[in-house]
Amino acid sequence: MKIKVDTAGLRRSKAYEYLVRFAFGGTVTAVAGIIAKRFGPEIGGLFLAFPAILPASATLIEKHEMEKKERAGKHGAARGRAAAGVDAIGASRGAVGLAVFALIVWLRLPESRTGLVLAGATLAWFLTSITVWKLREIVWRAFRKKYFKSSNPRSSKTS
Repeated sequence: MKIKVDTAGLRRSKAYEYLVRFAFGGTVTAVAGIIAKRFGPEIGGLFLAFPAILPASATLIEKHEMEKKERAGKHGAARGRAAAGVDAIGASRGAVGLAVFALIVWLRLPESRTGLVLAGATLAWFLTSITVWKLREIVWRAFRKKYFKSSNPRSSKTS
């Protein structure tokens, strides 16, 4: 799978879908603030790290994929779940990069300049996320090559 930017989804989304994402994200942020006030910023920060719009986005992606398949006259439930799953996998890989970002900020911020720490942590997040994605690709290709090479009739050459 190639990484690309596809803005077509922005045009397909309806205004209420953006409101759902905004409301869910705002609610999670407000709850994290309440928890931080009650139990301290360390505990509240853990809740703030929750991917606030992932559940709302996953349900909307599933709905869009199902509608697209149904317009084509097919049952789209499996396709919708698969598309939402792919989005969640991407979010989990980005979360690895976010953890690296948080670790760098936590370790370096007390004794370094804020702007430099944030710029370095952002670069580390980006590079970590891309590396995790590429590693998954390498492992998946090796897995397919090892276990699925004989199941594809086009992969065997005849002399």
